Amino acid sequence: MILTHRFVPKVLLLVLLFLGTTQLQAQTGNSSAYPAQIISPTIPTSISFCGEKIDLTRYNNRERMDREMLSFCYMHSTSLQLLKKANRYFPVIEPILKEEGIPSDFIYLMVIESHLNPRIRSGAGAVGLWQFMPKTARDYGLEVNKNIDERCHIEKSTRAACKYLKDAYKKFNDWSLVAISYNAGIARISRLVAQQEVKKASDLYLVTETSRYLFRIVAAKAFFNNPVQFGFRIHASDLYAPLRYTKKVISTGIANLAAYAKQNKTTYALLKDANPWLKDTFLQNRSKRRYTLLLPVASSLYYNPSTIKPYRKEWVVSK
Repeated sequence: MILTHRFVPKVLLLVLLFLGTTQLQAQTGNSSAYPAQIISPTIPTSISFCGEKIDLTRYNNRERMDREMLSFCYMHSTSLQLLKKANRYFPVIEPILKEEGIPSDFIYLMVIESHLNPRIRSGAGAVGLWQFMPKTARDYGLEVNKNIDERCHIEKSTRAACKYLKDAYKKFNDWSLVAISYNAGIARISRLVAQQEVKKASDLYLVTETSRYLFRIVAAKAFFNNPVQFGFRIHASDLYAPLRYTKKVISTGIANLAAYAKQNKTTYALLKDANPWLKDTFLQNRSKRRYTLLLPVASSLYYNPSTIKPYRKEWVVSK
């Protein structure tokens, strides 16, 4: 709205008063005269991904890393939630990666893909922690239909992702190329490597999304390795505790999941949360497949700050 001449003197007076007060505060050393400090996180000279050193002194690598570190630094609520949720999901995911022979750095690929939300769905239709498209999910042994979506199954989707990553490594024999192929596809990265005659992912000319991908992963690694450097100081009691479950193997359908939950001394909501791959109010199982349902242990459902232990000590401050 354009100010009329009647309001100009009052506005000028307020501005002058504000400037005078600010100047006085600055002269007297009052810290309230200054806005909140916005700092840039320190960019390391290099960072490793799966044992491979990425030089961050070259301008384009440094600036790509800077962009992603700034995102973690100043997307406050998102970054905080990632730290808190990692305490629940990393203890489940990392042992599977180790068992499958996948470098542990790939856990950060999962972080940037899904923000640690097992049910997340992209605009393109990718679903779950590892963001599988339906066809790729089925190709790697996951059941996806109107009743079940195992892309949301934490353990099964992780093992399927490991299979994909191992197939990609057979093609590239380089983990950084494997990582960007997860975003762009094995065929496209193979074609670009041949066209551009380079061997490193950081040397490829790529579309913006894929160009950022590897640096988003290593920025996530830097963030989780030292969140204090990014300005985050949290305590163990702030983290989300891992939940405990009993396992029940079934080979029949369940007509009413709410009734089933009640019979097993839990609720429909908690049953669905423990088994996000269940899409409907019932489990259809005409083929008599074996499914393992997780039933939450009641004592693990309630917040008790004194019992929460950090999965990694560097995530928390002692005081």
